[in-house]
Amino acid sequence: MTEELILANATLVLSNETRRGSIRIVDGTIIDIADGGTVPEGARDCEGDFVTPGLVELHTDNLERHIQPRPKVDWPHAAAIIAHDAELAGTGITTVFDAMRVGSIPSGRARYSKYARNLASELLELRAADALKISHFLHLRAEVCSETLVDEIAEFGGDDRVGIVSLMDHTPGQRQFRDINKLEAYVRGKHAMSEEDFVQHVAQLKGLRAQYGDLHEVETVKAAQRYGAVLASHDDTTAEQVATSAAHGIELAEFPTTVEAAQACHEHGIQIMMGAPNLIRGGSHSGNVAARELAELDLLDIISSDYVPSALLLSAVKVGELWGDMARGIRTATLAPAQAVGLSDRGELRIGARADVLRFRMRAGVPALRAVWSRGQHIA
Repeated sequence: MTEELILANATLVLSNETRRGSIRIVDGTIIDIADGGTVPEGARDCEGDFVTPGLVELHTDNLERHIQPRPKVDWPHAAAIIAHDAELAGTGITTVFDAMRVGSIPSGRARYSKYARNLASELLELRAADALKISHFLHLRAEVCSETLVDEIAEFGGDDRVGIVSLMDHTPGQRQFRDINKLEAYVRGKHAMSEEDFVQHVAQLKGLRAQYGDLHEVETVKAAQRYGAVLASHDDTTAEQVATSAAHGIELAEFPTTVEAAQACHEHGIQIMMGAPNLIRGGSHSGNVAARELAELDLLDIISSDYVPSALLLSAVKVGELWGDMARGIRTATLAPAQAVGLSDRGELRIGARADVLRFRMRAGVPALRAVWSRGQHIA
């Protein structure tokens, strides 16, 4: 049976402009876009609300938060995945690349164990059972400073929907935490470490980097090629680090920490992604470059919700206001991320595109979602 939905009298946010019009959706696909504010019989009157593509999220820690809502508390995975999926749907995210760590440290003060393979299998099983509202892919975060990365990353293959693999180098004193004092405040607060424990932790990570770092980088690059996934860097700080990223074939830079690194990324044709919380708060919680500064320098391509799912739509609107171009702002959370990972069927309102669609209106300076559709189905 044919399912049809017409969203009329809307402010359509197209790839390069906004205009009053309507879209017609049949069986999960956009089949027509028309201009004007008329409301045909049977259509839904959007009363001038914004209608945009569904948001595409490339990097979020949200699933990890659901499976471990408190330190040392492990939540049932199926329940966590379904709750995470529903939360993202409710914020307008219709495609997500769920970040999962590969590479563990089973020894030492701040030890942690593997989890990604089992969690990914459960997520893919729920997807196959049509238990999820939105589209899920995997983003494997390869921890260079670990003991087990090679074995863990080998557990994944081409059928696992791995869309992104990111090189994560958390060697103390560089990248995200060049300032050891900020690293100490973060780690000791999170893990309740003593000063002596922290000193041992830093020494352990530096030792792991020296022992395994080069091997782990090589094996991660190979794995991304094997999966057919986009390779990403994380927290590039210097032009030299960006040059190394480019040599690896990296196409996406997650959260560069300096203007120098961001400029080098653009010179190498590497897309720059920054965090929505950074943009909304006006700065990085780690003391690194502000996303707004990069936006003002035209060095911002993609926005990620990072650790606050509801921040993605708000930040896209905010950067659109900053640029004086709502279509361009919304593009940072829709078409730009979709193109960065090779998803050509979504991310824009166009005839033939997958009907992942949002409706929102502005209230008190923030976007208030009215409805979310995934493949034409109302999900929030």
